[in-house]
Amino acid sequence: MSLHFEVVFTCFLRDNTPDTVLEALRWHLDMVPERPSGLDTDEHTYPVLAPDPDGRLPGGDFASLRRQSRGFAAGRELYAWGLFSRNYWKDDEMGELVTILDLLAPYVEEPGYGGYFREEYDAEPTVFTFQNGTYGPLKL
Repeated sequence: MSLHFEVVFTCFLRDNTPDTVLEALRWHLDMVPERPSGLDTDEHTYPVLAPDPDGRLPGGDFASLRRQSRGFAAGRELYAWGLFSRNYWKDDEMGELVTILDLLAPYVEEPGYGGYFREEYDAEPTVFTFQNGTYGPLKL
């Protein structure tokens, strides 16, 4: 019997995140139909953050990437890219977690909490964090 996981990413990416990274995320989130040119097909094998319309999670899968206001400083409005995704993954897909974390980590706006994963029936999630362009240790 295979295990299933709830996987959640929630973070802000800097406003100046490169278009190539944003396009890769849009593809992973199933917001654009075509794989971006230059995206490594061996590393990014399929859109892992695409919401399943028939997902088994309570409330369903979800995916969002949008530019959001983060307030004001020095008389100008500050923006960042808000990312939120919640998906149901099979245990053999969990290796893809590193692919997404590697894509996000260099551009995360603020260090700290970035999401979690948990086995479907576990009460306690495994939290991952971002700091200094990388992410915290994961225990799968």
